[in-house]
Amino acid sequence: MPRRGRIHRVGSLVIWVIVIVVLIVLVGLLLVGLYNRLVRARNRVDNAWAQVEVQLKRRWDLIPNLVETVKGYAAHERETFQAVTEARAAAQNARGPAEAAQAEGILSQALGRLFAVAEAYPELRATENFQELQAQLSDTENKVAVSRQVYNDTVLTYHNAIQTFPGSLVAGPFGFTTREFFEVEDAAQREAPAVSF
Repeated sequence: MPRRGRIHRVGSLVIWVIVIVVLIVLVGLLLVGLYNRLVRARNRVDNAWAQVEVQLKRRWDLIPNLVETVKGYAAHERETFQAVTEARAAAQNARGPAEAAQAEGILSQALGRLFAVAEAYPELRATENFQELQAQLSDTENKVAVSRQVYNDTVLTYHNAIQTFPGSLVAGPFGFTTREFFEVEDAAQREAPAVSF
């Protein structure tokens, strides 16, 4: 009998060891799955921001041509041209979504003033070059708005993943931190510059 008792105890111990190992493996797989999910979400945020930057760069590239076109008709508006040029440079040097949003808002206001200057010159508005630039800028403004919305939605999804259970258990120890939204603070800056005449 004592031998059967030992065999029974050894058998029970083996079963418990197997159960514990299986539980450890399951917890490990769960942690790996959560970690990978958070990495994918963080990468989607980075990709969405890269798409915003592509559209912003496209916008920045159009501005010098637009300024030069308007300069040809309204050379005396140096202050406006300088404001647009400075705002463009500040937007290009902005780091991160919050700083970029502020700089882009200022740039939009400066562009609005530039289009107000162009409004006073019907012959300028009638040129093919100006109309093409106007159409490209309008298209780019729409693409910036869409990219910004996609980025903000992606950030929201990422925040939900790192701030809710069980993702929050993995997020902190592995350095997953919140990201900034790309939002314009000033209500006047929320409006895209009017580009239709």
